[in-house]
Amino acid sequence: MIDKSQLSQIYESLLNNENVLKMKEIPMHRGSNCYLHSFRVAKRAIRKALKCKKELDVEALLYACILHDYYLYDWRVDKAKRKHHLSSHPYLAAEQAHRDFGISEFSMQIITSHMWPINTKDFPRSKEARLLTWSDKAIATREALTSKRFKRKRMDKYYSSIKTLFDE
Repeated sequence: MIDKSQLSQIYESLLNNENVLKMKEIPMHRGSNCYLHSFRVAKRAIRKALKCKKELDVEALLYACILHDYYLYDWRVDKAKRKHHLSSHPYLAAEQAHRDFGISEFSMQIITSHMWPINTKDFPRSKEARLLTWSDKAIATREALTSKRFKRKRMDKYYSSIKTLFDE
């Protein structure tokens, strides 16, 4: 059985981790940032995972969701990384997450496949990898299609929504 208190503990420790907080400086879709995006993806994927009837490694999924964009550079500024960012950032994120957090090989596999179908080398073979891939696409689409006009209000709402993994 899944221990929600243990998942919440992991989530909150990463929420306040000094390395993860650096993700706030990396812009994402329409005014979002890597930090906010990743925690929104984690909440969505974990919610779906808990509804799933199959046995899943939810802890590995949680680490992968939060660290799937842990590449720590702005590809819009770094011209050398701009060309291959979409296909290469999952590998860099997985390596850095393993180095800084000691995540499992399974979590690394989940991360490296999250850009499928753009990156055709790594198909998301596990249920956990598919949950991350589709949650990432759903949140990214929502962020990209949201109006810039209400950016500040939306960001405040999102920051308050990610404070805890499970809504009370």
